[in-house]
Amino acid sequence: MAARRNTPPRGEKAAMKRSENEAVRRPDTRDDATPWKLYNRLIEGIPEDIAVRDYCLGMHWSYVEADCGMGVSFTCKGGARRACKQDLRGTGLREMAELAKSWCFEEATLGVAALNAYYARKELLDPLGATYDEPIELPDGTVRKMDAFELYRPRIEASERKNVTVVGHFPHVDRIAEYANLTVLERNCSQELDTPDPACEYVLPDTDFAFITGVTIINKTAPRLLELARNATTVLVGPSVVMSSVLFEQGADALAGSVVADPEKTRFAIKNGAGQFFGEALQMTMIERDRA
Repeated sequence: MAARRNTPPRGEKAAMKRSENEAVRRPDTRDDATPWKLYNRLIEGIPEDIAVRDYCLGMHWSYVEADCGMGVSFTCKGGARRACKQDLRGTGLREMAELAKSWCFEEATLGVAALNAYYARKELLDPLGATYDEPIELPDGTVRKMDAFELYRPRIEASERKNVTVVGHFPHVDRIAEYANLTVLERNCSQELDTPDPACEYVLPDTDFAFITGVTIINKTAPRLLELARNATTVLVGPSVVMSSVLFEQGADALAGSVVADPEKTRFAIKNGAGQFFGEALQMTMIERDRA
């Protein structure tokens, strides 16, 4: 005779889930006179009636799929130990987005992906004047995709001052050194151009153009970096960028992120570590602050 599962009555199960989810809620982060203001504003913008359907913390990238759509984020490792260990499928997307405030960076990864499940949608981005990448096949067979650095190159070259700071070592970032004074701030320095990221306090106040990886939203350095770069033209770059105009209120001038164009391919790529399919599954997009 098969063993029966000791399943609590419906009301008890719901109460148990709320109790478990105390590991998600962070009541000590509600003070908007602190850098948590950015995260609180992003989370509060998500309606309460949207449920999480599925999620995956992948080796390189992660996703959260909700009733409204799918969002992705770079998988950031390290930080504090994981405290949220329960199954979050079926919980509210807004509640899962609270994980963006976790000091466990794996949890924060899922929180940022949850934020993008809501904000990185064309129905929200189109009214903000979003432009989308339309890949162009070049004569040599390679495909050219939207590149925030190349899009800003004419503005940098036309600028009297050309001090450029890039937070995060992006592919081919060294090309910027051909037409500007380049500083690359990197946590794990491995390339000749890399400068340890604590130098941000010294470099960013005097920079003219700042390109900041969206991973800084996960590791909580974004509020300070945006403050330090307040005199620069500042662009947040990468799939982890939360595509919300709330970031314009914090000092960003443009957001160069992504929307999920093919959810099925995104799931496959993340679960199987297939990076080439991940790139194909996303459509790069950009929104800029309205200066009118």
